[in-house]
Amino acid sequence: MVSVDQPAVPLAPDLRLVARTHRRLEPLHSHVYFAPETDEHLAAAGLRPGRMVYFAGRAAAMGAVGPGVVTATFANFAPAIVARHLPRAWTLATPDQVLAARTAAARASLTRLLDGADGSSLEELAALLREACSVLTPEARPLFAAHADLSWPDEPVLQVWHGVTLLREHRGDGHVLSVVRHGLTGLEALVTHTLTGRGFTRQAAQATRGWSDEEWTAALDRLAERGLVADGALTEAGQQLRASVEQETDALSATPFVHLGVERTERVAALAGDLTGRLLGNGAFPPGVLSRS
Repeated sequence: MVSVDQPAVPLAPDLRLVARTHRRLEPLHSHVYFAPETDEHLAAAGLRPGRMVYFAGRAAAMGAVGPGVVTATFANFAPAIVARHLPRAWTLATPDQVLAARTAAARASLTRLLDGADGSSLEELAALLREACSVLTPEARPLFAAHADLSWPDEPVLQVWHGVTLLREHRGDGHVLSVVRHGLTGLEALVTHTLTGRGFTRQAAQATRGWSDEEWTAALDRLAERGLVADGALTEAGQQLRASVEQETDALSATPFVHLGVERTERVAALAGDLTGRLLGNGAFPPGVLSRS
């Protein structure tokens, strides 16, 4: 018989470390949605400030896509609010123009918010992120795949931005897969997430995602019928479902950190934590957006 070497079985990832590392990296990407530089640069390219800037800016890597693609990939936005801005945005600026403006906005916002950060730390984090992203694959990850087609920038601050964006969109695509597998719509996932007391408040979630009070209440009613919500709070079953979604999301986003190993992943978390602390201390997010729970 022919002997075939079996591939080594990777060790089970430390999902707590995976989750902590993603949490520390996330603001280095998501701050851009609140930074004044984003509206400034993308409006200069021809877009209308506000939601159009957000939808077109995040979707531009996929090309001049319509509202259906964005609703599907972004997952928790009201379809009607997406359709107000796409495809109209592409009549005002091309995807390439939007991508260039978004890059300029990220450079400007991070330069301002990370003022005084150690340049060697940025370079080290950029190199670690690039190595982490080298093992990511595009299957069932449309937003990640679109951004992965973009070239890595030359500047360390933009290399950090690009690397964090790749990890963030890869994780987000996996999160959508988990949400669907657990039988939740995008709105229901958003509602249950706000009820955990972590992340967006309900007010901020509705304002940014475009859901009306009637739509939000209807989602609460559907969740109550499934035994996931009672009296405006998650039931034990609802808490278990949310925990399962988050655990699966962590597992689906663990590959880059399994590749780096524990020591280098902890270094990523430490470097990102320092930068994110500086960013938050410089007012990256307006008050009332994130829950304090």
